[in-house]
Amino acid sequence: MKTAPLIGSAEALAVKRILIINVTRIGDTLLNTPAIRAIARHFPNAAITCLGHVKRVEVLNHLPYLTKVGEIDKRSALYRGRLGNLIGSFTGERYDWAFVWGHDEALHQYALRKADRVVGYAQKNEALNKLLHHMAIEPTLYSLHGVAMQFALPLSVGIVANDYGLDYVATGRELQAAKARLARDLGMNSKPVIGLQVASFPTKAYRDWPIEQFIALGVRVIKSYPHAHFCLFGGPDDRERTAIFKNLLPDNTTVYAGELSLRETAAIMHELDLYIGVDTGPTHLFGALGKPMVAMYHPTLPSALYKPLQHPALYVVDHPLAGITADATVPMADITVDMVWERVADALSGVTSRFLGMAPPGIRL
Repeated sequence: MKTAPLIGSAEALAVKRILIINVTRIGDTLLNTPAIRAIARHFPNAAITCLGHVKRVEVLNHLPYLTKVGEIDKRSALYRGRLGNLIGSFTGERYDWAFVWGHDEALHQYALRKADRVVGYAQKNEALNKLLHHMAIEPTLYSLHGVAMQFALPLSVGIVANDYGLDYVATGRELQAAKARLARDLGMNSKPVIGLQVASFPTKAYRDWPIEQFIALGVRVIKSYPHAHFCLFGGPDDRERTAIFKNLLPDNTTVYAGELSLRETAAIMHELDLYIGVDTGPTHLFGALGKPMVAMYHPTLPSALYKPLQHPALYVVDHPLAGITADATVPMADITVDMVWERVADALSGVTSRFLGMAPPGIRL
């Protein structure tokens, strides 16, 4: 096994092309942006291509440090890079370095076909490990904040972080369309406009705050802000929960669950006055926008692991048992409406957050 030296400044300046592969969910894709940004800074003259999940990688579109953004999966990776320019828009290029997250052998084999030096985590295939230029040690799951987990790969070859904030860029056209849609759907007098993410995803339903408590919170908001309007996000699976909220607060609610694309959702979010959500992909997405947000965390995955870092207006709601041994049976209902309202009231009043959450392991702020 070769030992990779730290990538010195002279070598880094000479690098012309970098390949990054990270096929994962929305949240982990966004949590990876500080690492990608650091790689771009380390190789200032390199054109960087980033390949990701077919349905998620679009969250990286328009980032200024990426030259190309594209899709890949383990099936397409089996043949890509074998036939030059005959297949796919990325197959004809050669890269100086590649950084590959995860344990999908096909993705690593593709990177090895395309790049002179490949950095990846240890794989089950020892023959493949011997081909890696540098084999990094993957951190134990949940031992570090999500950003630090992602950052461990470039850090293993000496690429350090300057900052840890998440990145997302909405285009002017997307923002104009979002403003027009909100004006049509909500009218001009709705204020404040508050986004809600009322559910995680089916396999993580224990992280959901009860919809009855979301409704009670909505009632309390309207008492203080009669013209408040709620925009409910999510996918098709969330429509039952969002319909319950809409039925009880019909004049103050617009449901976008299952109606918007990923980038349309982000553009609408950009126009909100406040976002309130459980720990899931859209909450990470909003965390990249730097706007006021209230985020709720289950004790098994507390804010220490997933809160947006260096965020200017973050109001954290950790479960009362956060930091204590807990499992998926601990109910999110233990987070009271009063707890969430205290943070919402501060956020809507512009009060600097007193609720910054738990210290993130592996991150020096």
